[in-house]
Amino acid sequence: MTYFLLKYLHLIGAIVILGTGAGIAFFMLMAHRSRDSAFIARTAEIVVLADVIFTATAVMAQPLTGYLLVRVSGLSLSDGWLAASLALYVVAGIFWLPVVWMQIRMRDLAGAAALAGEQLPESYHRLFRLWFAFGFPGFGSVMAILWLMIVKPAI
Repeated sequence: MTYFLLKYLHLIGAIVILGTGAGIAFFMLMAHRSRDSAFIARTAEIVVLADVIFTATAVMAQPLTGYLLVRVSGLSLSDGWLAASLALYVVAGIFWLPVVWMQIRMRDLAGAAALAGEQLPESYHRLFRLWFAFGFPGFGSVMAILWLMIVKPAI
């Protein structure tokens, strides 16, 4: 029973990370495409809040539930697929943390532009391009981790 509860919580965490990441990417992209600085600022504000409430919570819970699953199931952290998952988790974090900062900065830049009645500054556009680029390795790592969790290949 403990194993299934831990697995359930671990899967919920993975779903939250994947779902929140996909939702945030979609809403930020749609707001950006509007070129409306006030809309971008409001969207980014909600996106940052979602990252803090949902993504950060799941990101903290995943290692805990994962470690407990390893202990309960008798696996080893050195098992190939598990070691690869952990490495990819680090990669995802390396890209996610700066993305949160970028979202905060884009929110602030868009808000300032809206208040001043100006166009979005070039610094916003540079950050958006970087944010977009960081999404591929960050999100790709999460997708690969999910595949490894399901298939558990011999590596």
